[in-house]
Amino acid sequence: MTTKKHEVPEELLSGLLANYKKPEDLIGENGLLKQLTKLLV
Repeated sequence: MTTKKHEVPEELLSGLLANYKKPEDLIGENGLLKQLTKLLV
């Protein structure tokens, strides 16, 4: 499997979004975006 630089594998994205039901799950106070940002910054 060849990936581009900084490309996130589709399997990882699918796993991260598996429980996504509403926008707050992604961008809310305890959403996925905030959790990922804490890990990266």
